[in-house]
Amino acid sequence: MKKTLALTTALGLIASPVLADVNLLSWGGAYGNSHLEAYAKPFEAETGIKVNMADADNPATPIKAMVEAGNVTTDVASVEYADAVRLCDEGLLEEIDPAILVAAEDGTPATEDFIEGAITECFVATDVYSMVLAFDDSKFPEAKPSTPADFFDLERFPGKRTMRKGAKFNLELALMADGVPAAEVYEVLGTPEGVDRAFAKLETIKNDVIWWEAGAQPPQLLADGEVTMAYAFNGRIFNAAQAEGKPFEIIWDGQIYEMEGWVIPKGAENLEEAKQFVAWTTSPAPQARAAEFISYGPPRRSAAAMVGNIEGTDQPMGPNLPTTEANMTNALGSDLEFWVDRDAELNERFNSWLAS
Repeated sequence: MKKTLALTTALGLIASPVLADVNLLSWGGAYGNSHLEAYAKPFEAETGIKVNMADADNPATPIKAMVEAGNVTTDVASVEYADAVRLCDEGLLEEIDPAILVAAEDGTPATEDFIEGAITECFVATDVYSMVLAFDDSKFPEAKPSTPADFFDLERFPGKRTMRKGAKFNLELALMADGVPAAEVYEVLGTPEGVDRAFAKLETIKNDVIWWEAGAQPPQLLADGEVTMAYAFNGRIFNAAQAEGKPFEIIWDGQIYEMEGWVIPKGAENLEEAKQFVAWTTSPAPQARAAEFISYGPPRRSAAAMVGNIEGTDQPMGPNLPTTEANMTNALGSDLEFWVDRDAELNERFNSWLAS
């Protein structure tokens, strides 16, 4: 849909008199809702550019397929950090010039305001999320699980578990559960013996795991009573506990955090509007606003202090963010280079192990 616009945008630029829509691919669920409320709706109201949202279990997969097929129907997509680097290396993404990004309110350039690694050649981070352990508090009326080792202890904490179907995150968790300090996980996992050790630990609960592929599944499995503990995105668990009143508790010990953000597929039809969307939504205020809808930390330093209460409540969001200091004890930053180099190899082994 084309429309006219005669206003000065928040970027300080006069928008083009003829605008196209922005087709946005997100993840759905509570995370997708944060994109809708904090980014899509206010961007549309500010600029007059309509944002059409669609969801995918992992947007990186259809992005790769549509670019390779020469049929690009998405202008902006939300992807995991490692996927962004991989897709960029394969020439499937447009480059994003950091010069288009909005400075902080005190004038600090965006390149200095974002945390380290949040801006790459083809990627601009929107949030810091983590994979965390969670449990249904009603299932453990006495002793409560509190560590990665407890997740693997079926005697003290009985019941099925649910984990993401894939090597990433699970191998790191298995090593931490086996006694490897977070700071040493990738050093150990970088050896054949370390990989064997991780799979051996996973083997101890393999028959009691329900594997999930979509982020909405773990809280649903917990709610349905099919599992008592889950390994899931922290925002999904938070939303189920906060918005739906579920008796779910997060274990921050051993959390694995990573960034997620925007990419523009190569050949995006509405390229200029896509760049404007990326710039506007990654400015500090929208990033802080997004964190009020879902408990993912903003990657801009100036945005962190702007995060207010949990949407619709008088409770501060800060204590629920992965980046809050108290939650970073024994936290592990996902190693981008490790997974770019080893993802295919370790997933092949994971799938073979799962089928055996």
